[in-house]
Amino acid sequence: MGEVKLHGFWYSPFTLRVVWTLKLKGIAYENIEEDRYNKSVQLLEYNPVYKKTPVLVHNGKPLCESMLIVEYIDQIWPHNSLLPADPYDRALARFWVNYTDDLFSAGVTFFRSNTDEERQKSIENVWKHLMVVENQCFDDQKKIFGGDIINIVDIAFGSIFKFVEVAEDILQVKVLEEEKFPHLCSWYNNFKNIPIIKENLPDHEKMAAFVNTIREKLLASS
Repeated sequence: MGEVKLHGFWYSPFTLRVVWTLKLKGIAYENIEEDRYNKSVQLLEYNPVYKKTPVLVHNGKPLCESMLIVEYIDQIWPHNSLLPADPYDRALARFWVNYTDDLFSAGVTFFRSNTDEERQKSIENVWKHLMVVENQCFDDQKKIFGGDIINIVDIAFGSIFKFVEVAEDILQVKVLEEEKFPHLCSWYNNFKNIPIIKENLPDHEKMAAFVNTIREKLLASS
Protein backbone atom coordinates (compact mmCIF):
# COMPACT_ATOMS: atom_id res chain seq x y z
CA MET A 1 0.00 0.00 0.00
CA GLY A 2 2.94 2.34 -0.48
CA GLU A 3 5.57 4.05 1.61
CA VAL A 4 4.60 5.17 5.10
CA LYS A 5 6.55 7.63 7.26
CA LEU A 6 5.71 9.06 10.67
CA HIS A 7 7.11 12.36 11.95
CA GLY A 8 6.59 12.58 15.70
CA PHE A 9 7.88 12.91 19.25
CA TRP A 10 8.43 9.59 21.04
CA TYR A 11 6.96 10.98 24.29
CA SER A 12 3.89 12.63 22.75
CA PRO A 13 0.46 11.15 23.52
CA PHE A 14 -0.64 12.22 20.04
CA THR A 15 2.23 10.48 18.28
CA LEU A 16 1.55 7.45 20.47
CA ARG A 17 -1.98 7.19 19.05
CA VAL A 18 -0.59 6.81 15.55
CA VAL A 19 2.14 4.38 16.62
CA TRP A 20 -0.42 2.12 18.32
CA THR A 21 -2.66 2.21 15.26
CA LEU A 22 0.15 1.32 12.87
CA LYS A 23 1.29 -1.50 15.15
CA LEU A 24 -2.24 -2.87 15.58
CA LYS A 25 -2.58 -2.94 11.81
CA GLY A 26 0.86 -4.46 11.31
CA ILE A 27 1.92 -1.66 8.96
CA ALA A 28 5.63 -1.15 8.35
CA TYR A 29 6.69 2.48 8.54
CA GLU A 30 9.73 4.72 8.84
CA ASN A 31 9.84 6.58 12.13
CA ILE A 32 11.27 10.10 11.91
CA GLU A 33 11.94 11.50 15.39
CA GLU A 34 11.49 15.26 15.49
CA ASP A 35 13.19 17.72 17.84
CA ARG A 36 10.60 19.75 19.74
CA TYR A 37 12.86 22.81 19.71
CA ASN A 38 14.32 22.39 16.23
CA LYS A 39 11.67 20.92 13.94
CA SER A 40 12.75 19.66 10.56
CA VAL A 41 12.15 21.64 7.38
CA GLN A 42 10.12 18.70 6.09
CA LEU A 43 7.78 18.79 9.07
CA LEU A 44 7.17 22.53 8.68
CA GLU A 45 6.44 21.99 4.99
CA TYR A 46 4.09 19.10 5.70
CA ASN A 47 2.19 20.96 8.43
CA PRO A 48 2.51 24.68 7.64
CA VAL A 49 -0.68 25.56 9.54
CA TYR A 50 0.04 24.21 13.04
CA LYS A 51 3.69 23.17 12.63
CA LYS A 52 3.06 20.22 14.96
CA THR A 53 3.51 16.49 15.11
CA PRO A 54 2.37 13.88 14.38
CA VAL A 55 2.43 13.93 10.59
CA LEU A 56 1.85 10.76 8.61
CA VAL A 57 3.25 10.70 5.09
CA HIS A 58 1.71 8.06 2.84
CA ASN A 59 3.03 7.84 -0.71
CA GLY A 60 4.42 11.35 -0.38
CA LYS A 61 1.12 12.86 0.83
CA PRO A 62 1.16 14.33 4.36
CA LEU A 63 -1.71 14.13 6.83
CA CYS A 64 -1.88 15.98 10.16
CA GLU A 65 -3.82 15.68 13.46
CA SER A 66 -3.57 12.42 15.34
CA MET A 67 -7.17 11.18 15.24
CA LEU A 68 -7.62 12.15 11.59
CA ILE A 69 -4.52 10.08 10.91
CA VAL A 70 -5.94 7.17 12.92
CA GLU A 71 -9.18 7.24 10.92
CA TYR A 72 -7.27 7.50 7.65
CA ILE A 73 -5.16 4.46 8.51
CA ASP A 74 -8.30 2.58 9.52
CA GLN A 75 -9.90 3.30 6.15
CA ILE A 76 -6.84 2.52 4.01
CA TRP A 77 -6.06 -0.67 5.96
CA PRO A 78 -9.53 -1.87 7.06
CA HIS A 79 -8.38 -5.08 8.79
CA ASN A 80 -8.54 -4.97 12.61
CA SER A 81 -11.01 -2.12 12.28
CA LEU A 82 -10.95 0.52 15.00
CA LEU A 83 -14.24 2.20 14.11
CA PRO A 84 -17.57 0.46 14.80
CA ALA A 85 -19.45 -0.71 11.70
CA ASP A 86 -22.82 0.58 12.89
CA PRO A 87 -23.30 4.28 11.96
CA TYR A 88 -24.76 5.20 15.35
CA ASP A 89 -21.98 3.45 17.27
CA ARG A 90 -19.42 5.08 14.99
CA ALA A 91 -20.85 8.54 15.66
CA LEU A 92 -20.88 7.82 19.39
CA ALA A 93 -17.24 6.70 19.25
CA ARG A 94 -16.30 9.95 17.52
CA PHE A 95 -18.15 11.91 20.21
CA TRP A 96 -16.00 10.34 22.94
CA VAL A 97 -12.85 10.78 20.89
CA ASN A 98 -13.66 14.50 20.74
CA TYR A 99 -14.24 14.52 24.49
CA THR A 100 -10.61 13.55 25.03
CA ASP A 101 -9.69 17.09 23.93
CA ASP A 102 -11.46 18.44 27.02
CA LEU A 103 -9.75 15.87 29.23
CA PHE A 104 -6.33 16.64 27.76
CA SER A 105 -6.81 20.40 28.28
CA ALA A 106 -7.67 19.72 31.92
CA GLY A 107 -4.62 17.45 32.21
CA VAL A 108 -2.32 20.15 30.78
CA THR A 109 -3.60 22.66 33.34
CA PHE A 110 -2.79 20.12 36.07
CA PHE A 111 0.63 19.49 34.50
CA ARG A 112 1.44 23.21 34.47
CA SER A 113 0.10 23.99 37.95
CA ASN A 114 2.70 25.65 40.14
CA THR A 115 1.01 26.25 43.50
CA ASP A 116 -1.00 24.04 45.84
CA GLU A 117 -4.12 26.08 45.12
CA GLU A 118 -3.67 25.84 41.35
CA ARG A 119 -2.96 22.15 41.60
CA GLN A 120 -6.00 21.30 43.70
CA LYS A 121 -8.28 23.30 41.43
CA SER A 122 -6.83 21.62 38.34
CA ILE A 123 -7.16 18.14 39.88
CA GLU A 124 -10.82 18.76 40.65
CA ASN A 125 -11.31 19.80 37.03
CA VAL A 126 -9.66 16.58 35.79
CA TRP A 127 -11.85 14.59 38.19
CA LYS A 128 -14.95 16.27 36.78
CA HIS A 129 -14.06 15.12 33.27
CA LEU A 130 -13.08 11.63 34.41
CA MET A 131 -16.35 11.21 36.29
CA VAL A 132 -18.31 11.90 33.11
CA VAL A 133 -16.53 9.02 31.38
CA GLU A 134 -16.77 6.76 34.45
CA ASN A 135 -20.52 7.24 34.64
CA GLN A 136 -21.39 7.31 30.94
CA CYS A 137 -19.12 4.77 29.25
CA PHE A 138 -18.74 1.74 31.48
CA ASP A 139 -20.54 -1.04 33.23
CA ASP A 140 -19.24 -4.05 35.11
CA GLN A 141 -19.03 -6.13 31.93
CA LYS A 142 -17.04 -3.78 29.72
CA LYS A 143 -13.27 -4.25 29.88
CA ILE A 144 -12.34 -1.77 27.17
CA PHE A 145 -14.28 0.77 25.12
CA GLY A 146 -14.44 -1.62 22.17
CA GLY A 147 -15.90 -4.36 24.37
CA ASP A 148 -13.64 -7.29 23.51
CA ILE A 149 -11.38 -5.61 20.97
CA ILE A 150 -9.53 -2.28 20.93
CA ASN A 151 -11.35 0.50 19.15
CA ILE A 152 -10.65 4.14 18.34
CA VAL A 153 -11.88 5.39 21.73
CA ASP A 154 -9.38 3.17 23.55
CA ILE A 155 -6.61 4.64 21.41
CA ALA A 156 -7.71 8.22 22.12
CA PHE A 157 -8.19 7.84 25.87
CA GLY A 158 -5.23 5.52 26.40
CA SER A 159 -2.74 8.10 25.19
CA ILE A 160 -4.22 10.80 27.45
CA PHE A 161 -4.20 8.48 30.47
CA LYS A 162 -0.53 7.78 29.86
CA PHE A 163 0.14 11.53 29.93
CA VAL A 164 -1.83 11.96 33.17
CA GLU A 165 -0.01 8.98 34.71
CA VAL A 166 3.35 10.60 33.89
CA ALA A 167 2.16 13.97 35.23
CA GLU A 168 1.15 12.26 38.49
CA ASP A 169 4.71 11.01 38.99
CA ILE A 170 6.24 14.38 38.18
CA LEU A 171 3.95 16.29 40.56
CA GLN A 172 3.76 13.50 43.16
CA VAL A 173 -0.03 13.67 43.26
CA LYS A 174 -2.51 10.87 42.60
CA VAL A 175 -5.30 11.79 40.19
CA LEU A 176 -6.44 8.44 38.79
CA GLU A 177 -7.83 7.19 42.08
CA GLU A 178 -9.26 3.68 41.94
CA GLU A 179 -11.86 4.38 44.61
CA LYS A 180 -13.24 7.32 42.63
CA PHE A 181 -12.95 5.75 39.18
CA PRO A 182 -13.07 1.95 39.50
CA HIS A 183 -14.24 1.32 35.94
CA LEU A 184 -11.77 3.71 34.35
CA CYS A 185 -8.82 2.39 36.34
CA SER A 186 -9.81 -1.18 35.50
CA TRP A 187 -10.13 -0.22 31.82
CA TYR A 188 -6.71 1.46 31.77
CA ASN A 189 -5.03 -1.53 33.41
CA ASN A 190 -6.66 -3.86 30.87
CA PHE A 191 -5.77 -1.61 27.96
CA LYS A 192 -2.12 -0.94 28.77
CA ASN A 193 -1.49 -4.66 29.38
CA ILE A 194 -2.72 -5.73 25.95
CA PRO A 195 0.55 -7.03 24.43
CA ILE A 196 0.71 -4.76 21.36
CA ILE A 197 0.01 -1.70 23.55
CA LYS A 198 2.40 -2.72 26.33
CA GLU A 199 5.21 -3.39 23.85
CA ASN A 200 4.80 0.11 22.39
CA LEU A 201 4.50 2.21 25.51
CA PRO A 202 7.38 4.64 26.13
CA ASP A 203 9.60 3.78 29.08
CA HIS A 204 7.81 5.41 32.03
CA GLU A 205 10.83 6.74 33.93
CA LYS A 206 12.49 8.03 30.78
CA MET A 207 9.27 9.72 29.69
CA ALA A 208 8.69 11.30 33.13
CA ALA A 209 12.25 12.69 33.21
CA PHE A 210 12.00 14.12 29.71
CA VAL A 211 8.51 15.57 30.12
CA ASN A 212 9.60 17.17 33.41
CA THR A 213 12.31 19.13 31.56
CA ILE A 214 9.59 20.43 29.24
CA ARG A 215 7.49 21.44 32.24
CA GLU A 216 10.41 23.31 33.81
CA LYS A 217 11.00 25.23 30.58
CA LEU A 218 7.32 26.10 30.31
CA LEU A 219 7.18 27.37 33.88
CA ALA A 220 10.42 29.34 33.47
CA SER A 221 9.04 31.11 30.40
CA SER A 222 5.64 31.90 31.91
